[in-house]
Amino acid sequence: MSIPADLKYTKDHEWVSLEGNIATVGITHFAQKELGDIVYVEVETLDQTLVKDEVFGTVEAVKTVSDLFLPLSGEIVEFNTGLEDDPELVNTDPYGAGWMIKIKISDLAEFETLLTAEGYKELIGA
Repeated sequence: MSIPADLKYTKDHEWVSLEGNIATVGITHFAQKELGDIVYVEVETLDQTLVKDEVFGTVEAVKTVSDLFLPLSGEIVEFNTGLEDDPELVNTDPYGAGWMIKIKISDLAEFETLLTAEGYKELIGA
């Protein structure tokens, strides 16, 4: 199972990469595997400012629908529109083409509270 060391993680199975004050967010390989075949990703919070841990969207798989939780406070500035036509990118490339949103974060200190790859491995028992 892939858990890239250069990313940070949440207990809700999102991953985060940071460039300046823009964070890219998706769900982890573990999460997409648990969900199964992803059929739809919905994010209706584009251009909204939310606080950490608020629901920013949902991911629908064949067998379930799960909420997506914002890992960092800030404004959602971009949604990966490629997921509209090809939601299975979340399954095939969760850390690349399957990313979900970009956030202009409002508190850089929150990034340091996220799990490291080692911490995430412990969380999922990998």
